[in-house]
Amino acid sequence: MIATLRSLFLVGAMTAASAAGAEATRSILSFDDLQGWAEDDHGAALSVFLNTCGDLKDPDWRALCGVAGTYEADAARAFFELFFRPVLVEDGKDALFTGYFEPELDGARSRTDRFKYPIYKMPPEARDGPWLSRREILTGDVMQGRGLEIAWVDDPVELFFLQIQGSGRVRLPDGGALRVGYGGANGHPYRSIGVELVRRGILGAHEVSAQMIRAWVRKNPEAGAELLFHNPSYVFFREVSRVAPELGPLGAMNRSITTMRSIAADPAYTPLGAPVWVEKDGKKPMRRLMIAQDTGAAIKGAQRADIFFGTGDEAGQAAGRLKDPGRMVVLLPIQRAYALLPDEF
Repeated sequence: MIATLRSLFLVGAMTAASAAGAEATRSILSFDDLQGWAEDDHGAALSVFLNTCGDLKDPDWRALCGVAGTYEADAARAFFELFFRPVLVEDGKDALFTGYFEPELDGARSRTDRFKYPIYKMPPEARDGPWLSRREILTGDVMQGRGLEIAWVDDPVELFFLQIQGSGRVRLPDGGALRVGYGGANGHPYRSIGVELVRRGILGAHEVSAQMIRAWVRKNPEAGAELLFHNPSYVFFREVSRVAPELGPLGAMNRSITTMRSIAADPAYTPLGAPVWVEKDGKKPMRRLMIAQDTGAAIKGAQRADIFFGTGDEAGQAAGRLKDPGRMVVLLPIQRAYALLPDEF
């Protein structure tokens, strides 16, 4: 997720829309309207759909999940075309695709001279609503001596971006690793430091990327440390030990997400677990069926999605460069799709 701060929402929250969601328009398309639909690997998408559809609560989704398990990969396209309809949801805002990834940081389970920046568990009092700001948490002593440290890492800038992604891995000195996932937040709104750099005239809007922000903060350590406090939101973590190393991190549905097949979307418009047809334009166009299995604090809007690029530095570089237009179309069960249309349809 960005950029994304992972948040937990109820599965299938299509009807729990915000006021903005209620103002959206919805149009039913045909599969012939989806650019590149016939050329995709629908079997790969079906496999990812099956990873989370069993957790969907609504009867129509549960019924479809049961049927999906009877289809082989080579019949996956027929499954989607038989039981779903493409629905274009628009809220008046231009489509925007960004990327996110699972960072890998170097760290240790105990503090050392090198590893001195803590990854914290969530303190109980922070669960009761807006709590201390990022600045207050990191400059005060409220976290000291409480055993809330999961691990210690060697780079405060990478730790900041770990919080934006909401999950990651820590490489340990003995060659092992531990995985951390989203454990909660301090209740303050997320404020983009990229937007702040543009506002100050330090970067142009076209220059903003995770790599550029990292480079500027490291080149200007004092001003950079202060810049990070511009975002008052602070994310806490939990150790995730039940996910196999070869699988992706947990998304908002508490299931592993899949490289280049999982997206973070706004559940006010796109129900978690739903297939989404992505038509991403830009230098490297993409036409692919993905599954909405994650959410993010910065992912708001009917045509807003974050594509999961995988784990590690290479995935991070690719994800950080992505900022492209296009179109996303959610696939909904047939009866649900037609029920969304206005009465006069």
